Amino acid sequence: MDDSELEALRQRRLAEMQQSGHNQAEAQERARQMEIQKQSVLRQILTPEARDRLANIKIANPEMANMVEMQLIQIAQSGRLGGMISDAMLRDILMKIAPQRREITIERR
Repeated sequence: MDDSELEALRQRRLAEMQQSGHNQAEAQERARQMEIQKQSVLRQILTPEARDRLANIKIANPEMANMVEMQLIQIAQSGRLGGMISDAMLRDILMKIAPQRREITIERR
C-alpha cells in the first residue's frame, strides 16, 4: 500500500466519521424538538400541581413517567379530554396504570 492509497483511505474514514457525527447530531436535535413539543402539550393539558406530580414521578421512575406522558398526549389529541387534568385526575390515571403494590405484613413468632 503506497502513501496515496493510505491517504485516500484516511480521507474516506474521516468522511465516514464526520457523516456519522452529523447523523447523530440530527437525531439529538430531533429528540430535543420532540421533547419540547411534548412539554408544550403537557403544559396545556395539566394543572401546575399535576405537572409537579409528573415531574416527581419522572425523577423516581422515568419509564413510567414517559408512558404516562404519552398516554396523556394521546388522550388530548383524540379529543377525549374535557378540560385540564388536575392532580386528582392524574392520581386516578396513575392508579390505573401503575402496578398494584402489595402490602407485606411480617408476623413475628
